[in-house]
Amino acid sequence: MSYLNNKLIGVISGLLLSFSALAAQHVALNPSHPERYTVVKGDTLWDISSMFLRDPWLWPEVWYVNPQIANPHLIYPGDEIVLTYRDGQPVLQLSRKNSLSPRVRATPLDQAIPTIPIDAIAPFLTRPYVVDENELEKAPYIVHFLDDHIVGGAGISYYARSIMEERPIQYAVVRPEKPYKDPDTGEILGYEALYVGTSELKRTGDPAKLLLTSSDMEAIIGDRLIKEQEDEPLIDFQPRVPENPIEGRIISVLNGVTQIGQYNVVVLNKGANVGLEAGHVLRILQGGEAIRDIVKGRGETVTLPLEEAGHLMVFRTFEKVSFALVMDATKPLHVLDWVRTPGS
Repeated sequence: MSYLNNKLIGVISGLLLSFSALAAQHVALNPSHPERYTVVKGDTLWDISSMFLRDPWLWPEVWYVNPQIANPHLIYPGDEIVLTYRDGQPVLQLSRKNSLSPRVRATPLDQAIPTIPIDAIAPFLTRPYVVDENELEKAPYIVHFLDDHIVGGAGISYYARSIMEERPIQYAVVRPEKPYKDPDTGEILGYEALYVGTSELKRTGDPAKLLLTSSDMEAIIGDRLIKEQEDEPLIDFQPRVPENPIEGRIISVLNGVTQIGQYNVVVLNKGANVGLEAGHVLRILQGGEAIRDIVKGRGETVTLPLEEAGHLMVFRTFEKVSFALVMDATKPLHVLDWVRTPGS
């Protein structure tokens, strides 16, 4: 069994906790919940739990593990989710035809439905999209292309300032773009790193020699080289509420879209430095601005309350910023909308 398959079973097993973990807190049902639902290809655990629960990240609180079912922590297309009650509390459990058959046990793990739509975030899981100022200053950079090339694409060799280590062999080529700034303090939290391509180290030195093995755009002199991530990216997530209250803002949206809605990727002005982790769920709030009271006049203002507008889930953290996927939105979202821990 591969590393990723082992990891997938471990993550989803952690997500779908046993019925004994049912907490004293009341889990509210979605008012329009079904009594049962048959899983189809393309579903996610978040989608299904949203059908049954008001707060889909509380799925583990009501999941009952049936020990008679092979791989009861994994859910496949064709499985049926059934809502029942125990001691007055809602319980969701899995119904699977031929649950003891060898065919079911042989079902590939990668056919199990994911927690969230992985395709929406796959490009953002491994590439170095955020770099800090110190990392930029220390990073090697392109100084010359071989064979009189002015710019570089896949298959072009070049020289870069100073790489003295033989490992790693692979480097991401990035172009520093706009700074990510905290909208309240003005602090620079990091720099957006535009992904240019991938390079392979051919010879160490100052200058070192490298080969562009792939490129999304033409490389230019001054582009930086960042060591590529060697660890396997997290491919599934355990949605949960942060242990500590967190308040932040949406400071950017990726992929060049202007209107923010479901399954858009946004950047938050909070990161690992305040305890944010992949899987943390935050609610999105709008409002809070001070408006002029034109009735009373004389410069008097009133601060509007914050109104809930959706939820997002953090899937990748950097030191001072995070990437998050908008899971649901009740109205159009905007840069500078607030995010907070649910319940706060």
